[in-house]
Amino acid sequence: MALLEVRDLRTEFRAARGSVTAVDGVSFTVDAGEMVALVGESGCGKSATAQSIMGLIVPPAGQVTGGQVLFEGRDLLRLRPRELRAVRGKRMAMIFQDPMTSLNPVLTIGRQLTEALELHLGLSRRAARTRAVELLDMVRIPAAETRLGAYPHQLSGGMRQRVMIAMALSCDPQLILADEITTALDVTIQAQILELLRDLAKQTQTALLFITHDLGVVAGMAERVNVMYAGQIVERAETVDLFHRPQMPYTWGLLGSVPRLDLARGGKLRPIAGRPPELTEIPVGCRFGPRCVHARDLCRETPPELTTVRETPDRGQLTRCWGTGPTEQGGWLSTQDRHVDPTTAQDRHVDSTTEGS
Repeated sequence: MALLEVRDLRTEFRAARGSVTAVDGVSFTVDAGEMVALVGESGCGKSATAQSIMGLIVPPAGQVTGGQVLFEGRDLLRLRPRELRAVRGKRMAMIFQDPMTSLNPVLTIGRQLTEALELHLGLSRRAARTRAVELLDMVRIPAAETRLGAYPHQLSGGMRQRVMIAMALSCDPQLILADEITTALDVTIQAQILELLRDLAKQTQTALLFITHDLGVVAGMAERVNVMYAGQIVERAETVDLFHRPQMPYTWGLLGSVPRLDLARGGKLRPIAGRPPELTEIPVGCRFGPRCVHARDLCRETPPELTTVRETPDRGQLTRCWGTGPTEQGGWLSTQDRHVDPTTAQDRHVDSTTEGS
């Protein structure tokens, strides 16, 4: 049984022009100790999915309107607030995108670390302080004991993100949701944070749902990838299969946007033309259709389902595309040359960005 199983999750937000469905029928799983990625452009619904799982969507501004979020066999959407608080922070934790806005500016780092330890583990103040020092040492913050008295504004961005990782790991959770945790950091610090999180997750056998817009980062972090667009999963595959045999034109666009050192010097990245649709004006057919150079009449008229297009020894490769569907398997779209070596893609991304900075 999967540690986390999201089934047909739907989340809506109220807007001036009506209701907006930010998460539309999303389903995926995360096994114990596994690293799974959720990838897509800004505004595709990645963060809304994570917040829905954590129970952070609060009416009336937003509401989870359907589906199930099964964690350790229990549906989190049906838990009472007190029961959910007992799970959140202790069994399941989240690292937010911007630590400066996530950390309380008027409380010391030490107090913010010890609060969860006292609440969830029942530690005394002295024992919680000792554990807090151990956690800061674990995330490689120097002079850990003296840092307990510091306030968030006294730490650098990289240090604040390490504190957020320490807070997420403080109660030995079974699952961590990491939401765009490197966005506000320079590229060298990004590499350090990613390496740290990957090593700690393996060391503690903690499952990780890694949310990002950068496929170059995913290559070195995740075992499986879910590609998301306009509120839906549009491709799902093992990381190696996704990089070597991508099936969805949107995935090709994301891969084409990753800087690569094995290409000719001075070569330009290939951005995806157009922009994502307004969620209040979803296209009738394929949601990526208006931006897809391969779109046909069928794509514009009928929305494709998420369908298995390749059988693999594990879970198979699924895509939401008429061009690579089972009726045309091996056809004109699936022969596109979009090969990327997943074992070196992250290093190429980091080195290339550093060189151009």
